[in-house]
Amino acid sequence: MTRWLDEEEQAAWRAFYSSTTLLIDRLDRELQHDAGMPHAYYEILVVLSESQGRSLRMSELAIKTRSSRSRLSHAVTKLEARGWVKRRDCDDDKRGQFADLTEEGFAALEAAAPGHVETVRTHLFDPLTPQQVEQLKQISDAINASLKS
Repeated sequence: MTRWLDEEEQAAWRAFYSSTTLLIDRLDRELQHDAGMPHAYYEILVVLSESQGRSLRMSELAIKTRSSRSRLSHAVTKLEARGWVKRRDCDDDKRGQFADLTEEGFAALEAAAPGHVETVRTHLFDPLTPQQVEQLKQISDAINASLKS
């Protein structure tokens, strides 16, 4: 039996969907305009920058960026062409590869970060009260927990 959304749930769903897609679109457009990179590339650089030695196995990077291996491979190829990431073979697994963030890639990330953070602040946090920010965190944590189980 289908559990249809009631009127309030339908309104909440549409508001959530609209706001998240508009926010992601804005983040992507502003990163493209300001830093010459899509949000997906920015996310790869962030994940690598926060990893031990600024390096991760490609398979782990795909998981952490919620990307398919083929999509990630394509993105890393583009990032390599820019000199921002370098691939290297895994010593103990001939099929495995690492993605290493280069100094140029870290510099590109550092240059892009202030504009990205300002966009997030302006369009996500500034319209909310401190209470709403805490509620947003709690709601997001609950949704993430249900999706990870």
